[in-house]
Amino acid sequence: MSHAVLIQNPQSIYDDAHGQWYNFPKQYLGMMQEVVGDWVVFYEGRRGAFGYTHVQKVIDIRPDPHVKDRFYADLDLREMLDFEARVPRKRPDGRLYESNLPTGSGGNNTAAVRRLSDADFAAIVNEGLREVADIDAHPRTGPLRQMAEDQAAFATDRRHILTSRPARDAAFARMVRRAYKGRCAISGLRLRNGGGRAEVQACHIRSVRDGGPDVVRNGIALSGTLHWMFDRGLIRVADDHSLLISHNKVDLPTIERLVNPQMRLMLDDVDPRHCPHPDYLRWHREKDYA
Repeated sequence: MSHAVLIQNPQSIYDDAHGQWYNFPKQYLGMMQEVVGDWVVFYEGRRGAFGYTHVQKVIDIRPDPHVKDRFYADLDLREMLDFEARVPRKRPDGRLYESNLPTGSGGNNTAAVRRLSDADFAAIVNEGLREVADIDAHPRTGPLRQMAEDQAAFATDRRHILTSRPARDAAFARMVRRAYKGRCAISGLRLRNGGGRAEVQACHIRSVRDGGPDVVRNGIALSGTLHWMFDRGLIRVADDHSLLISHNKVDLPTIERLVNPQMRLMLDDVDPRHCPHPDYLRWHREKDYA
């Protein structure tokens, strides 16, 4: 087994499915067979995020039944993990993260699938999973800041996050809270506790227990009560982001107190790349909560 970089853009001509499978031509079949059971890194070009965006495991390869000489790489949705920040092509010292690529624009730069050494994989993951300060973290100054920087210098291998549930939960929470700028997407409120910390929580749309991934598009920022209601199917979300509420279980006064008057997710200040994915919303609507 080994690692690879897979190029995937939002407007791909291939039959890719978010978090589920990657469609590719026969010329890459050998390389893709090598990575079955291991991690791959996804990269988006100038038509997308222009950088490395997330990691995921490949679990199987199968022929495309509709297009000759094309194949599908089935992906493990449960293992999908967004990077806390997009990783650019170049390291801080100017070297490419993919050390086997030419510095120009030709050669393997145009390949949709590229082999990735263990060292380069570690470097990309280390940078991608580098903890980004939470939305209400106080900046460190003086000796405290120096101590934090010294500690960070030794924390160079973050690959344990890939398989650590607590670490993945913490990263997911930070990413969703930042994406929604600390505001509950259903009430519209930005509540703070006595210490000034945002009370909003990161809610998985498709739960981890049911195979949901730790990606921002599988998350919504919600207050504690609304998080509880969402997890129990009392509130669901349509594809147009309007709210579907179980009126036989939630009375009107409660709705009026907790839900914004527009009765839809408040996403105006959320990057479209981070808005809930329709597949996860559909899964949540169709789940049996009995």
